[in-house]
Amino acid sequence: MCYHISFEVKLESILDYFPEAVVDTQLTMNFPSASYINGFDHKMHPVMYFDSVDRKNHLTKMMWGYLPGYIQNWEHAQRFWNGYNNEKGIFIKGYTTLNVVGDEILEKTMWRESALKRRCVIFIDGFYEWRHIFPIGKKGQQLKTAVKYPYHIFSTSKESPFTMLAGVYNPWTHTDVDKDTGEVTTETILTVAIATSKANKLMEQIHNSKKRMPTIINLAQAKEWLNPQLSEERIVQIASNQYPAKEMNAFTIPKDFQQCGDPKKKFTYNDVPELVI
Repeated sequence: MCYHISFEVKLESILDYFPEAVVDTQLTMNFPSASYINGFDHKMHPVMYFDSVDRKNHLTKMMWGYLPGYIQNWEHAQRFWNGYNNEKGIFIKGYTTLNVVGDEILEKTMWRESALKRRCVIFIDGFYEWRHIFPIGKKGQQLKTAVKYPYHIFSTSKESPFTMLAGVYNPWTHTDVDKDTGEVTTETILTVAIATSKANKLMEQIHNSKKRMPTIINLAQAKEWLNPQLSEERIVQIASNQYPAKEMNAFTIPKDFQQCGDPKKKFTYNDVPELVI
């Protein structure tokens, strides 16, 4: 899956590759970069989509964490994501909508319409994932509890100074009432999910618990993905695209990288086997 990313990308560089794109007013060109972004914080992120009104690609910001239209307000959204106890005290598990399984993108009701009509491209410069290593005990046996080692993973392609991911989005209108003042506010924001594919040879070794990876696409695929006339067959093909391992690289980083000033700093572990591509 893909829940943790890095975005150290200048928006100007995106426009160099999509010169016809319109920059929406709510997105400032000095959008802050971040060496580490936790998807579960549900922050805004630069995304490109095709606008059916003016028939142009738009660069805007969307909230990472897809929400279907029936979610009424922020409280409902938190229950939807995190789960809740129902009237009988039974815990109802939440939904993680940071990702959508690319292979199944047209099969699931929640995703189908967005996959057909609201596809988008998410821009990053890398992402983070954990490798599970089962240590060997004193008697030579493999222990049952794995040790997790984090990696920073990135594309080595020279095609562009950023990496593009296939995604889908949904406009979410929510109405909230201020508990102190009683003021009612209604707002519509765009929410987005990143497509995932089966892991390639590199990612099979790193994300060896789930063997999934974000759906990385090249420039030609990105422009095709934004094409509103894309066939259902091609939608599934691109959504489940397996980016070649030979165009990726990765290295281990400190276990506390999420709290580090430099989360991409290389860190070597003596008990972690080298990656084989």
